[in-house]
Amino acid sequence: MTSIIRCLGLFSGGLDSMLAAAVLKAQGLEVALITFVTPFYGAERARVSAAHLGLPLMEVDLTEKFLPLIYAPPHGFGKGHNPCIDCHLLMIREAGRVMAAEGFHFIFTGEVLGQRPMSQNRGSLNLISRESGLGDLLLRPLSAKLLKTTRPEELGWVERERLLNLSGRGRKRQMALTREYGIAQYPAPAGGCLLTDPGYAARLKELLARQGRQVSRRDFEALKWGRHFRLSGGVKAVVGRTQRENEALLALRAPESLLLKVLNYPGPLVLVSGEPTEVEMTLAAGLAAAYSDAPTGAEVEVAAEREAEAPPRSLRLTVPPKDRFKDMLI
Repeated sequence: MTSIIRCLGLFSGGLDSMLAAAVLKAQGLEVALITFVTPFYGAERARVSAAHLGLPLMEVDLTEKFLPLIYAPPHGFGKGHNPCIDCHLLMIREAGRVMAAEGFHFIFTGEVLGQRPMSQNRGSLNLISRESGLGDLLLRPLSAKLLKTTRPEELGWVERERLLNLSGRGRKRQMALTREYGIAQYPAPAGGCLLTDPGYAARLKELLARQGRQVSRRDFEALKWGRHFRLSGGVKAVVGRTQRENEALLALRAPESLLLKVLNYPGPLVLVSGEPTEVEMTLAAGLAAAYSDAPTGAEVEVAAEREAEAPPRSLRLTVPPKDRFKDMLI
């Protein structure tokens, strides 16, 4: 080989993507990594894993191009609200643009044949190769021996015999291979895309049904935190469960949002979006009281404030039981 072959890998930071990079690095290729960011998955895990491998990592925010997929993905949703095939297509197309611009020879991924029923069956892998425009310049090192020979293999850029034949959902073989490739640490398989999380997906579907395409990035971020209650068609309350969630909701507060908190008792922040009526304001104050440490039936004072208004409004009420709000919980 007279020149260095450069390859660019889609990188989540999980064990499979780490192994795929390590397999190619072991063949003497110049390996670089790219990870994509949206409100539904971030780059934190990828950063840690790339540093462990000693490989450069590019981070690309894909939000603007990704958001249309949560409304009507051409290839449908998975069990949650996850447009996996279209998401992979988008990421590989974007990686292909970087490949062309930066002089990489091919793209690789950590996909394993049969690991995910929707996006990693043989038909889906072939579809993604074809519709991404990359064709045989897309290599899956972990399952390459079970798939069609790609151009990097045909041209001798990589040795097919040193690629792998992994398949299925198990992780035992991957874990055994970590020793061979010097991977001393890797993340647990949990903690990936929020769109596959049943709770988050349910809250997102409810939000889209209510607001259609009038959803902001702040709305998507808020879905990650707290208990969500629909007080009416246009009014929603989010109740923090921990100090961390209270801090997150405070950071996500918009100028027009209403923030409520029980005075003189530890308790959650309640973030209300929309334009609440007096009845809905009382409901939101009741949520703040019910989920505070104030005993049911006690008389409490709840402060309600908007960022642009002063002073806060005060509401006095009797602490209701939590069960009163169960039909409003999303």
